[in-house]
Amino acid sequence: MSDRMRPVSFGKLMEWILSENKRTGSIFGVSSIYRHKGETFTFLGEKLETPFGPAAGPHTQLAQNIISAYAAGARFFELKTVQILDGEDLPVSKPCIDARDECYNVEWSTELTVPEAFDEYVKAWFALKLISEEFNLGAPDGFVFNMSVGYDLKGIKSEKIDRFIKGLKDASGAPIWDECSKWALSNITDFSNIDRKYIDRISPNICSSITLSTLHGCPPEEIERIASCLIKEKHL
Repeated sequence: MSDRMRPVSFGKLMEWILSENKRTGSIFGVSSIYRHKGETFTFLGEKLETPFGPAAGPHTQLAQNIISAYAAGARFFELKTVQILDGEDLPVSKPCIDARDECYNVEWSTELTVPEAFDEYVKAWFALKLISEEFNLGAPDGFVFNMSVGYDLKGIKSEKIDRFIKGLKDASGAPIWDECSKWALSNITDFSNIDRKYIDRISPNICSSITLSTLHGCPPEEIERIASCLIKEKHL
């Protein structure tokens, strides 16, 4: 198994989704696609169609995994934890979980850099906004993205993580947001239920909540300081 994850461009992701669905009716191999038609409820101040979804892990790093989970019925997504140490600055065994026969976990691990992870989450968000409407899978605002950060206060207050947090709160100024929007507008004829007005109304406010991840043995005082920072300074 490779220790490198190689993200796919938004255009290639969407072309893959649209062509596969047209050909087989599936989305990234998910053939029993969930279509929500029942009631919704409010969680963390946002509308949610189902209380199910993947927890932070390697499976919530790449956009296509998040999209696959949505197709299977997930509506709450705890995005893979990011930290100040990433890429080649984190020389630990990868992938962090390998579950062919036995399962092992390597602390402090992440396959993507923080900017790469940010781009994946934006691509997944934009794609779900498009396919939820195009394929009538549920309300376009019926799912929630929850960001996750770690592992200490110093790292969380760093410029790298601060930029990540601000970007997920409002991605409108990010190059990847512009890439997604431009692709959708340029390929609008590939959609049957989406028009320019719908694309222009897609919210860039991806996350309004956050999960804190700490290492084993983190002192309670440190957890309190981090939580206070996230609530009072980051307004999450």
